[in-house]
Amino acid sequence: MAVVISGDSLAVVEPRSPLHFGRVVVIGGGCYGAWYTQQLSRAIERGAVVAREIIVVDHNQHCLVTERSGHGAYGSAPVRVVRAEWNDFVADWLSHDLETLAHDTMVPSPLMPHLCLDWLIARARTRFPDRHVSVQPLRETPPTPWERAAPDGRHYVSFATWTCPVNCIEPARCPATRDVRDWSMPVALERFAQQPRTQVNASLIFHCEHRAYGVGMIDAARIAAGDELLASWSQDAPLRILVGTVSHCHGALGVLTVV
Repeated sequence: MAVVISGDSLAVVEPRSPLHFGRVVVIGGGCYGAWYTQQLSRAIERGAVVAREIIVVDHNQHCLVTERSGHGAYGSAPVRVVRAEWNDFVADWLSHDLETLAHDTMVPSPLMPHLCLDWLIARARTRFPDRHVSVQPLRETPPTPWERAAPDGRHYVSFATWTCPVNCIEPARCPATRDVRDWSMPVALERFAQQPRTQVNASLIFHCEHRAYGVGMIDAARIAAGDELLASWSQDAPLRILVGTVSHCHGALGVLTVV
């Protein structure tokens, strides 16, 4: 069984009409978060995005976004910095029902921990207090040109063997190879999860899709729906779920195990 929590298109097309969001949650207020916030504010100014609020989450109230906000860098964009640890904020945010989260979205940082997996682990431990929940190493190496296993059991994968710029929108023609991008991480991992040798019961692949002005997002309701799927799958038998947060080119993986 595989669930790809993503859209289907490989092409990146800037919208002709505004994209409407409720809360846009930017993870981190440092250099990456400041760049994403800048791009979102430009998108709002130019009519490509409408957002009720842009929430930047950082443990430092005096992060770079706060500093730049004080100098008017984001214009009239509704930017607010929330001082919190990322996992704590995500846990509170995703505790709302799917209807409340319907128009919310997350802007992840390239260097953040695997927050979607962390949240699912916490939810599984709450749902199944009498069972053991952990992250286990992959039993099979993913079919990507670059991959690395981390000491904590998580795994990082990429179709790029070069360094990609943070503002790459992963277009249909790769800027590095100057050729057609014939790969997509969500598709590759869906196939990987279906292979018997991978030894997982299911997969939850959260696709960070580039929406506007180079900003990649994961819809909050799609993340929250992963918890409901986990609850429906996890009966009395042991369960191994491949959880990935990915773009078309890169990804962070982990096998959530419930026994």
